[in-house]
Amino acid sequence: MPRVLAILARLALATIFVVAAIAKLRQPWLLFAANLDAMQILPEQAVLFVARVLPWTELVLGVLLLTGFKLRYTAAFATALLAIFFSVMLRLYLRGVEVDCGCFGPGDPLGPKTLVRDGAFLVLSSGVTFESFLRRRR
Repeated sequence: MPRVLAILARLALATIFVVAAIAKLRQPWLLFAANLDAMQILPEQAVLFVARVLPWTELVLGVLLLTGFKLRYTAAFATALLAIFFSVMLRLYLRGVEVDCGCFGPGDPLGPKTLVRDGAFLVLSSGVTFESFLRRRR
């Protein structure tokens, strides 16, 4: 992958995480917690913890991706996080659970469009991770 394309992909991924974090942080955290709870995938205490911590984690991750700091580890963590998000969303969709994705705040219903978008984010992140490991070896 040409260097310019790799940088653009990393900046796009960083923007996705920052925008998702800000969308969640602008709302009361209990709103995000209620959205997570509706998915019925976590126990109550975990829902509260994730609702408080995830937006800040996304923000830090986005900033780290923007700066390129420890890119191999940051990109790998972003890919793992997106893989978890995508697998949860896919599982909920296949089970017929009608919930908001919560990816970019409330009002983002889970559906085929959401899955395609989140799948594209996962592919982008995988590419950034792969490229960061390749660059390190060169």
